[in-house]
Amino acid sequence: MAELKTKKNGGDIKAFIASVQNSTRRSDAEELLKIMRAVTSDQGSMWGESLVGFGSYNYTYKSGHSGTWFAVGFSPRKQNTVMYIMPGFEEQTSLLERLGKHKIGKSCLYINKLADVDLDVLRQLISMSFEKMTSSDEKADENA
Repeated sequence: MAELKTKKNGGDIKAFIASVQNSTRRSDAEELLKIMRAVTSDQGSMWGESLVGFGSYNYTYKSGHSGTWFAVGFSPRKQNTVMYIMPGFEEQTSLLERLGKHKIGKSCLYINKLADVDLDVLRQLISMSFEKMTSSDEKADENA
């Protein structure tokens, strides 16, 4: 089984954010760092070269593959900022309706800029994800 390449490391979060070329993405990343630190009471860590993650949980797929991943995180990408809401969004329909301009994937929340979303709703999504993913030690992905 292949080993996960993206792992928690000792990278400098502030240096990473400072290296973001797009000024809007950079300032949004600085604000997300503050928000996620406040909501999670975790200082965050670099995961790989471009992900900032908070907290962690262990998972095991049906295949037997297991590992550790962050409970919530973000990455300022060229096209948009991606927030990782690990439990996904199936139970968050009402929050998403109030969030503002966004797109979603299975566990990814894509926004163009923080000004497009309601930050109180975003804090609720972050809190929900962090609490759910850190409430027990072992998680399984039923789809894997």
